[in-house]
Amino acid sequence: MHSIDLNSDLGESFGAYKLGCDEEIIKYVTAANIACGWHAGDPMVMTKTVRMAKEHGADVGAHPGLPDLMGFGRRKMMVSGEELKSYVKYQLGAMSAFTRAEKIPLHHMVPHGAISQFNEEWAHAICEAVGEVDDNIIIYAIAGSALDKIARAEGLKVASEIFADRALMDDLSLAPRSMPGSMITDEDIAIERCIRMVKEGRVTGLSGKELEIQGDTLCVHGDGPKALAFVRKISEAFRQEGIQIHGI
Repeated sequence: MHSIDLNSDLGESFGAYKLGCDEEIIKYVTAANIACGWHAGDPMVMTKTVRMAKEHGADVGAHPGLPDLMGFGRRKMMVSGEELKSYVKYQLGAMSAFTRAEKIPLHHMVPHGAISQFNEEWAHAICEAVGEVDDNIIIYAIAGSALDKIARAEGLKVASEIFADRALMDDLSLAPRSMPGSMITDEDIAIERCIRMVKEGRVTGLSGKELEIQGDTLCVHGDGPKALAFVRKISEAFRQEGIQIHGI
């Protein structure tokens, strides 16, 4: 029996700005990656989203980003590994305050956006931050990334992450959003890719090359225009294909 964890980036609204369909998406996912207030989110949104995840039985993870609320954490910033380590620790600490208040564990963490998981210096920094805060936190790392490899080598808990709605480069990194075809908006194509990744361990890259890929958790970006349609259709398609959706 094939199985997969299904995660989504949630809690990315802030102040008067609402982003995504969190209240509906949370019904279908097994893990919620909640923004920690730097690239998106704020304390009130964090409170609401953690409680919502608890209510629906979804594992809560921190989704730390760069201090770039204006750019949604997607702009490149020149920071040292030591700086990034402190940034990640700060946000893990913030999220753990909310999970402790709800008497649930901080289950995992997923780096956001421009925190490149293919930068070895930054991957080491992320691993050090998690190890110093709580080495029981599972690192959700892009399958085949430097973070995936380094976290495993350092003996940390890791879940390799694959994506429902993003095209891949030949090195398994996410295709830059500026590239044509980087975002997969056709639900049928996305679902076909997801089933193939889970059952066959293969995916077609943006270049057309066939790539080997292994995933423990499947991400649907909560801010995508078709995020809700994706999670609904993925859930139904996986049921029909005999793929179980459950937490790690």
